[in-house]
Amino acid sequence: MNKKVAVAMSGGVDSSLTAALLLERGFDVIGVTMILFDGQDTSDAQNVCRHLGISHHVADFRKIFRAEVENYFVAEYLRGRTPNPCVRCNREIKFGALFDFATAIGADFFATGHYARVAFENGRFKLKKAADIKKDQSYVLYNLTAEKLSRIVLPLGELSKTDTRRLAAQMNLPVAEKPDSQEICFVPDDDYKNFIANREPSAQALQAGKIVDACGNVLGNHGGVANYTIGQRKGLGIAAPQPLYVTRLDVANRLVVVDTGDKLFTATLTAHDAHWIYKPTLPAPLQAKIRYGSRFADCTVDEAENFLHVTFNEPQRAITPGQSIVFYVGDEVLGGAIID
Repeated sequence: MNKKVAVAMSGGVDSSLTAALLLERGFDVIGVTMILFDGQDTSDAQNVCRHLGISHHVADFRKIFRAEVENYFVAEYLRGRTPNPCVRCNREIKFGALFDFATAIGADFFATGHYARVAFENGRFKLKKAADIKKDQSYVLYNLTAEKLSRIVLPLGELSKTDTRRLAAQMNLPVAEKPDSQEICFVPDDDYKNFIANREPSAQALQAGKIVDACGNVLGNHGGVANYTIGQRKGLGIAAPQPLYVTRLDVANRLVVVDTGDKLFTATLTAHDAHWIYKPTLPAPLQAKIRYGSRFADCTVDEAENFLHVTFNEPQRAITPGQSIVFYVGDEVLGGAIID
């Protein structure tokens, strides 16, 4: 009897090819699609399942998604922080509620179109970087557990995006030419400022205030601290003899603090809500990424009083509260935490 695998299908080319490849490998494949917000279109996922001749299941997660992802997203911005909703969604929804849904309908394994790899080495399951490091998505998966990794299949981990497009075209998948989405899926027109304002119009972080330098000198006005993020330069609307960047957000006093680019570099950070797939003996020399698109940086990680303390060998630019720091040794993901 063939093993049954549930594929999380968004209707994009990555998840569609995942389903097709697993079907080729002899799995009993079923498609599962999450409804996360009102007006979501599931027709592409349905069409791919029909094309492949596999069943398609839809799970309505609007309530839990709003509670665990949307509300978190808004709350973090209103605290003057910059959240990563994909990390949260993967933990609570895709590899949480949907993983459980797949199990409930009889799936032995759960697959997604993420560019990362699962390996069983030295007696344990490991999460590893994708073969194509430019497309690697292991960063957003650090909340997985070894137990879940034993049931997770990531067929695209050895492929490049070019490979994916080529194979999708060869298989005549109806979404082969569909462009990748670059937007936050639940935010209309990618306008997160309007999304937050519609949720919490009277919040302190949305009230007008002052843009000041490090000495407190007023340089201009702003329409709400929540509209800014650490390291931002564009859209400040202030005149200065040299480029200025956001270095701090003060919600309580409605201040956006700016300074020169050299002040963005910091060699240390603290982080909370640590999750380890495999916890090393601390303190430990590791590599880390401070955001999805950042480079890997050498650091030393220690812990005290439920916080991680990270010291980088070289100062890092625009360390941003609310983002995740993810730890690696070689190509293995060990875990991560939320930057404070």
